[in-house]
Amino acid sequence: MTASLLAQAVYVAGAGGGSGFPVLPSMVFVPVFGAIAILAVPATRPQMHRLIAIVSATMTGAIGLYVLKVFKAGDPGMQLVSEVTWVQSLDIKFSLGVDGISLFLVVLTGVIFPLAVVAAKPEHSEKGYYFWLTLLMAGCTGVFLALDLLLFFLFFEITLVPLYMLIGKWGHGRRVYAATKFFIFTMLGSMFMLVSIVSLAYLAKAGVDHTISFDLRRVVAAELGTGTGRWLFLGFVVAFAVKTPIFPFHTWLPDAHTEAPTAGSVDLAGILLKLGTYGFLRYGLYLFPEASIFFAPLFVALGAIGIVYGGIVAAMQKNLKRLVAYSSVSHMGFCIIGLLALNVEGIEGAILQMVNHGIITGGLFILLGFLYTRRHTYEMSSLRGIQRSAPVFAGIFTFVMLASVGLPGLSGFIGEFLSLVGTFLYNHTAAVIAATGAIFASLYLLWAYQRVFHGLPDEPNARFVDLNLSEKLVMAPLIGLIVLLGVYPKPVLERIEPSVKLTIAHVQEHAPPGWHPAGSQEGRDLSPVADSGHAHGSGPAPTAGEGGH
Repeated sequence: MTASLLAQAVYVAGAGGGSGFPVLPSMVFVPVFGAIAILAVPATRPQMHRLIAIVSATMTGAIGLYVLKVFKAGDPGMQLVSEVTWVQSLDIKFSLGVDGISLFLVVLTGVIFPLAVVAAKPEHSEKGYYFWLTLLMAGCTGVFLALDLLLFFLFFEITLVPLYMLIGKWGHGRRVYAATKFFIFTMLGSMFMLVSIVSLAYLAKAGVDHTISFDLRRVVAAELGTGTGRWLFLGFVVAFAVKTPIFPFHTWLPDAHTEAPTAGSVDLAGILLKLGTYGFLRYGLYLFPEASIFFAPLFVALGAIGIVYGGIVAAMQKNLKRLVAYSSVSHMGFCIIGLLALNVEGIEGAILQMVNHGIITGGLFILLGFLYTRRHTYEMSSLRGIQRSAPVFAGIFTFVMLASVGLPGLSGFIGEFLSLVGTFLYNHTAAVIAATGAIFASLYLLWAYQRVFHGLPDEPNARFVDLNLSEKLVMAPLIGLIVLLGVYPKPVLERIEPSVKLTIAHVQEHAPPGWHPAGSQEGRDLSPVADSGHAHGSGPAPTAGEGGH
């Protein structure tokens, strides 16, 4: 069935005016075929398993860079659309597309996964480890590209099993407890979303042309009552709130991060948390604009609370990896307040924060993996004076840490800044509370650095080996991206902004009378492409062939 879908996608992509190469389906199927190839190689050849995982992840990343290259910066709609009817009677389609909202999350996935594979090796059972890691990449990529509700749900759920296995079998300490807690939390949230998806597809049958459909671009036209829309919105956002995670749905995350193997932590922080925030934007705001406006104050408040709470709890941690895990709770709060501010500044800041958090926190977890291979502990009481024995490691850790703090000139600053600007336009009080998160980040990260890297090392820490060449090469792309996005984010913003404006215009079109995006009431141009020579509709995705290459 996979080969058949891919073959049909070639035809659809070609019909869209491109070269005939199914670019987006390839980003999903290359890691799938890589996982199958890993299964086919005997367990006695672990180096081959690792090589296949690296090659398939790198190929997927290269295709992602190609997508970035051919992406039309001025087009707010879906591009490179590939579409194949999967179940005709239910209008279920294998439909993929990319726009400015999903573009850099797709590219981020293609950057983080190869680095995670290269950065750390499993202690045992290499075949299963690389199989699940490669399959996880396929699921994450599919989530960001799916244009069909059921397809999105399948990809969303596919990510649960690989991460459960990675934590439960290759993790540390209470790994089974952490994996089970992660699975239960996320599975329960997903069940609410499935109910909402099926309900929405049925309501679309009554409201569009009396045929059931799971196509995102069709169900958005369903006429929903106010109460119905709000309940369906909550069904979706419970799953997204758990996955992000938003306070108070966050309790699974510190355990999962602490016990996960290095690659699991990198991919969890770098990519999987973004599935939740992306879902808020793509499915929450777009499908339920009235409900988004109604519940925005609640989620902005929860996001601000999460920023402060995550910072305070992080400062109390004695385990360095757990500290970074709680910092994720705090930093992802900026994504939530930016998204639910429902204005251009906030949403652009949230998307940038998603990308920057993936780069920065992913880098921190890679560095923690290097530390664990040398000292086999994350307890700060056992770590001190490391900068004397490993100055390069200490220097790189300092650089990435300062990006996490939000130092101007590094990538962590611009996303938080725009999120706070958008939130300030929406609610001054929430913005002021959230801004204290930068203070807490400085506190807990600098204090942790002082305890781990300063002072006189004891004998085990004096023998701490500095980074080797391959480890430096793993960190080099992340360092480059931190500087580039901090100094010159314009190319990213100009590709994000048209799709963001289109989404906000759609929300405003379906909003209660008199509602305007905060900061957009007076003289703000919400047209997706101000200088474009053609008009665009209010939906985010044309049919296959429209806006494709």
